[in-house]
Amino acid sequence: MLDPSSSEEESDELLEEERQDVLVAAGGSSQRSLPPPSRDSRGREAGAARAASPSPSVLSEGREEQERLQREEREKRLRLQLYVFIARCIAHPFNAKQPTDMARRQQKLNKQQLQILKERFQAFLNGETQIVADEAFCNAVRSYYELDNGDEQAAQIRRELDGRLQLAEQMARERKFPKFVTREMENTYIEELRSSVNLLMANLESLPVSKGGPEFKLQKLKRSQNSAFLDIGDENEVQLSKSDVVLSFTLEIVIMEVQGLKSVAPNRIVYCTMEVEGGEKLQTDQAEASRPQWGTQGDFTTTHPRPVVKVKLFTESTGVLALEDKELGRVVLYPTSNSPKSPDLHKMIVPKNSQDSDLKIKLAVRMDKPPHMKHCGYLYALGQKVWKRWKKRYFVLVQVSQYTFAMCSYREKKSEPQELMQLEGYTVDYTAPHTGLQGGRMFFNAVKEGDTVIFASDDEQDRILWVQAMYRATGQSYKPIPASQAQKMNPKGGNVNTEISPLYADRGQKHGMDEFISANPCKFDHASLFRLLQRQTLDHRLNDSYSCLGWFSPGQVFVLDEYCARYGVRGCHRHLCYLSELIEHSENGSVIDPTLLHYSFAFCASHVHGNRPDGIGTVSVEEKERFEEIKDRLSSLLENQISHFRYCFPFGRPEGALKATLSLLERVLMKDIATPIPAEEVKKVVRKCLEKAALINYTRLTEYAKIEATAEKDTETMNQATPARKLEEVLHLAELCIEVLQQNEEHHSEAFAWWPELLAEHAEKFLSLYSVDMDSALEAQPQDSWDSFPLFQLLNNALRNDTFLCNGKFHKHLQEIFVPMVIRYIDLMESSIAQSIHRGLEQESWQPVKSITNSLPNVALPKVPSLPLNLPQIPSFTTPTWMTSLYDFTNGSATSEDLFWKLDALQMFVFDLHWPEPEFAGHLEQRLKLMATDMIEACVKRTRIAFELKLQKMNKTTDLRIPSSLCTMFNVLVDAKKQTAKLCILDGGQEFASQWQQYHSKIDDLVEESVKEIISLLVSKVVSVLEGVLSKLSRYDEGTFFSSLVSFTVKAAAKYVDVPKPGMDLADTYIMFVRQNQDILREKVNEEMYIEKLFDQWYSNSMKVICMWLADRLDVQLHIYQLKTLIKIVKKTYRDFRLQGVLEGTLNSKTYDTVHSRLTVEEATVSVTDGGGLQGITMKDSDEEEG
Repeated sequence: MLDPSSSEEESDELLEEERQDVLVAAGGSSQRSLPPPSRDSRGREAGAARAASPSPSVLSEGREEQERLQREEREKRLRLQLYVFIARCIAHPFNAKQPTDMARRQQKLNKQQLQILKERFQAFLNGETQIVADEAFCNAVRSYYELDNGDEQAAQIRRELDGRLQLAEQMARERKFPKFVTREMENTYIEELRSSVNLLMANLESLPVSKGGPEFKLQKLKRSQNSAFLDIGDENEVQLSKSDVVLSFTLEIVIMEVQGLKSVAPNRIVYCTMEVEGGEKLQTDQAEASRPQWGTQGDFTTTHPRPVVKVKLFTESTGVLALEDKELGRVVLYPTSNSPKSPDLHKMIVPKNSQDSDLKIKLAVRMDKPPHMKHCGYLYALGQKVWKRWKKRYFVLVQVSQYTFAMCSYREKKSEPQELMQLEGYTVDYTAPHTGLQGGRMFFNAVKEGDTVIFASDDEQDRILWVQAMYRATGQSYKPIPASQAQKMNPKGGNVNTEISPLYADRGQKHGMDEFISANPCKFDHASLFRLLQRQTLDHRLNDSYSCLGWFSPGQVFVLDEYCARYGVRGCHRHLCYLSELIEHSENGSVIDPTLLHYSFAFCASHVHGNRPDGIGTVSVEEKERFEEIKDRLSSLLENQISHFRYCFPFGRPEGALKATLSLLERVLMKDIATPIPAEEVKKVVRKCLEKAALINYTRLTEYAKIEATAEKDTETMNQATPARKLEEVLHLAELCIEVLQQNEEHHSEAFAWWPELLAEHAEKFLSLYSVDMDSALEAQPQDSWDSFPLFQLLNNALRNDTFLCNGKFHKHLQEIFVPMVIRYIDLMESSIAQSIHRGLEQESWQPVKSITNSLPNVALPKVPSLPLNLPQIPSFTTPTWMTSLYDFTNGSATSEDLFWKLDALQMFVFDLHWPEPEFAGHLEQRLKLMATDMIEACVKRTRIAFELKLQKMNKTTDLRIPSSLCTMFNVLVDAKKQTAKLCILDGGQEFASQWQQYHSKIDDLVEESVKEIISLLVSKVVSVLEGVLSKLSRYDEGTFFSSLVSFTVKAAAKYVDVPKPGMDLADTYIMFVRQNQDILREKVNEEMYIEKLFDQWYSNSMKVICMWLADRLDVQLHIYQLKTLIKIVKKTYRDFRLQGVLEGTLNSKTYDTVHSRLTVEEATVSVTDGGGLQGITMKDSDEEEG
């Protein structure tokens, strides 16, 4: 429509008229207009071109350059025109509602900041700043900044609404309608146009006449919604009465000083009074006559457009009988709203014979202009119905409402007009001077059918101001142009000699904006203009530094709403354009809130399907076709977003956007607005999208992890990678896959809450793609390599806790791969452990192994001897719980510790696998428990045999010290008993547990019996030492040759030297033997319970041996040396074993009592028969004896 180069091909007259309105300014400068060339001119140009015969390339370049310049000029003019329309919407909105949060978002300005802002804006318009701006923008803003006012904008709205109604009537007469779905909609379309315009008229009528005016308002004229523009001359229209146009004025009278006062003494008091005739009287402060200065302001309110102001000067009367002060002078003023506001000197009227002939008063009278008064001043007027006599009158143009204006003439001191004329239906224009009328120089008239009123002013400026004010009031479409200005615009016409001051020149024309300001909005395609406006607004909004998600700012929504209502842009067209722009931005990667798409789509769908969301019942064919096209685009966009949900809605942001997208998809898939789509169809589409999403997600993940190579060189490098490298990469990829699934569950599962099984299918599809790379990497691994177990643990731990993925397709596939590996690993470990027991015990030195727990966390599982097998390093291996008690103690042998650690590590390794299938997991547990039982049983038997062999090789003298190897064997059996409780107990069902209990009790009994046997063997060994000591004491029995010889030798030698006590060394060596072996056992054997049992048996058997030795000598008196030795042995043994914790019941047994009684009797006998006695050795309890 706006392309001038297509005028030759256009056949439609309306389009041609619109094009000429845009391209040719209404009286504008010729250099800005681009009239379309005619056929003749083109022919001549072509002939000239042929005559010159330039090369074809030069012609082509010239045409392209010309076309480019023309296109740029068209775009520039289009932007200028659009700027004008937008500026009008911003300057005088009357339909859209102001957003409440718009003011809240803006920072409040104080007066200083506002002034600074105005100065900067003016500097921008003058080009004094470095801000780069569009020339069209500068011209448009400068024009409106300088020219337009509220009255002009309101008048423009009235003209626009009138034009829209006339266009609707023209369309109805000519039957030129847009193509609708049904022909019945054509008449409805006209009614919709009328209804929308009437609604706008009602909105405009409801606005106050002037924003921010005083509280006093004129009575609003009641009128029908039909504009008077269509009912000109209607006899039934409501007429104004004189009381409807009563105005209210505020006067400010400021008295400054009085000059020329000579008639009173300098020290006399003077003052002034002021009044508006018909109102109250005010008085200034008192002042001395030598300095009559005040600066006092008086405020008055009046309803007289031509009030009378009286100011009087008084001096105080000194006479006693004087009732009133003396008046020195007065001045009477007749101010109007156009009177000067600055202070001025006025000559005062003085009484007769006064000396103050030159008395003057300096004052200022400021009379405001109420908002309903659009213009005022003195004019000559002559009419047929009013003002029938040509004379000068004081006129006021009064606005009663947005559509009602009256031209009123007033007399002095009158509130109501003398005469008035409603301006509805009149057309105002400049006229030539009327030679028959005396008075007035510059003429203009107001014409209505059947009436003409002639006006005249004294100067051109006043005439221009009156015509402009009345032009805005009448709402006429024709804009009056002074003859002098018309002559400038058409210099070939007649000359007009009237001089016009440059101040009066049309500034819009100066800036080249007049053609755009005066253009008729009804002749433009506002649907196209609004589409351009909305597109550029959205582009600007999305380029903001803050993310808006496609939402317009409150101010932008306000302007767009105002534009649509003011210029008749259909709601469906607005939302279709909005949807198209949002879809385009979304396809280009911008983040758009699906709520916006949903709202606009629902609006358009309701409109197309006849639900009339905005009261519009007509549906054009173009709207329906565009809706179907956008519906297909939107469906494709939504499916693509769901397929890329991880990237379109990262981490679930914007919050709730994915859920809203799924909801919108369901709405888009509906065939109409009333019939819901079956849930299975929606589910089918979502399933298809998620299948694509699995491939997209895995492809991007592999690109990120550099697993799948796109280039041929990368592929060769991948194929040549070592198995360890492949396993490392696939393990890293598994971590990323798990992270992706966890993110999907955390951030996106809520959006898919309606179809949780679809998200599970998506995960399975995603994992199936990963399984291809996983299988390839595992196949490349060498046989009997266990480095892939961490991969199983990583994947299994992630899958087994997921309700939908546990034992799913991929999970079962994973188990099928690793089942043979686990079985093979356990088989080799069993063989390895068996061989280590056999070889280790054969070569065992039985030296204790200390603090193995220090190095356990860094120790890999041992390699199987003589087998090409590497057991896996378990990353999560921790110190076995049974080893914590041994940290500070001596442990068993290297073979046993190795055995127990391997069994525990193997069981922990299999447990950490957390095998998901219960049957196979139970099988693994049962097998490992049986293996542990067999291995421990073999270890116990071999240890018991080694203990017996070692014990047999030991001597039976008091030099016997229990070697550490025997303690180590003892500890091995003790540890075996403890490990049995941990490694050999199986948790299973009741029936299985009863069967397992029988098997497990055998190993328990074996260990227990072995411990008892080695305790008995060890006790027998140490008791045999006591038997050897007693056998040495037997040589001192009475009646033996050795006894007699020893007694004689000792008595003979005692006469000459001190002979040591015989038998005491034997007791001391035995006691030392007992104590040291007790310490060895206490230090090196770990189990306290078994030590106590051993000491109990050792003490009991020792007492039994002594008792039996004494019983064999009941009839024989013990030798003194025998007695002394036995007393010391028995007493020390009793004391030592009591210190070792042997219970009193065991210590004071009958055997001990028998021995104690016998030794006490023997002690008494010796003390009677032998004068020397036992030299302090006695059975009595005493702590004075030496240890």
